[in-house]
Amino acid sequence: MQLFHHIGSYLMLLATILRRPQNAKIYRQKIIVEMDNLGLQSLGIVAIISVFMGAVVTIQTAFNTDHPLLPIYAVGFATRQSIILEFSPTIISLILAGKVGSRIASEIGTMRVTEQIDALEVMGINSSGYLILPKIVASMIVNPMLVIISIFLGVFGGWLATYVTGVIPLSHFTYGILFEFSQYDVFYAMIKTVVFAFLIASISGYFGYITRGGALEVGHSSTKAVVFSSIYIIFFNLILTQILLV
Repeated sequence: MQLFHHIGSYLMLLATILRRPQNAKIYRQKIIVEMDNLGLQSLGIVAIISVFMGAVVTIQTAFNTDHPLLPIYAVGFATRQSIILEFSPTIISLILAGKVGSRIASEIGTMRVTEQIDALEVMGINSSGYLILPKIVASMIVNPMLVIISIFLGVFGGWLATYVTGVIPLSHFTYGILFEFSQYDVFYAMIKTVVFAFLIASISGYFGYITRGGALEVGHSSTKAVVFSSIYIIFFNLILTQILLV
């Protein structure tokens, strides 16, 4: 019953969040600020994880596909497909759920327990829209950019691992990266990323917004935000894969 309560409350909050903004100029300014806070400040961790992720995938694929019937360039092809279709959009979104989701929930939760949200409502401001909508829009804009960077760095990490370790000839790896490339794969990754960005920002904002109590409850809200965001990312990953690829 608790789950259905949260789902109903979440949908009702979304209806309030998505109302037409009273002052679009203020919202535009907040979106730019949130793009920096939620996206650009995550670039470092995204870059590091992507490079090493691409290197590990390449080495593991090379050692687990050592079969005379498989062409050598299949290592590069498998690396590219793994990074574009799954690792960059899903793994990076899960990492952002932990980093960005906890930040959103703790920020809004702190405003709730310190009665700053109550002050906004007294002034006649749509507090949920003012606080959460810019975060949702900013995440849906900047997260695909991070994933595009992650894809390039992941492939570069695989190329670098091939160059350093020599697990396969570099020319074969490069050929595999380019072999039968489909733009739809990137489109699929972007669709997933936008949906995941919406889930991260809205779910984290919801748990922060409903926080009641003090500092301990803010911590609990941050934990719930990360856990539920991760669960729904995995759930919608399955649904989107079934719809877009099958």
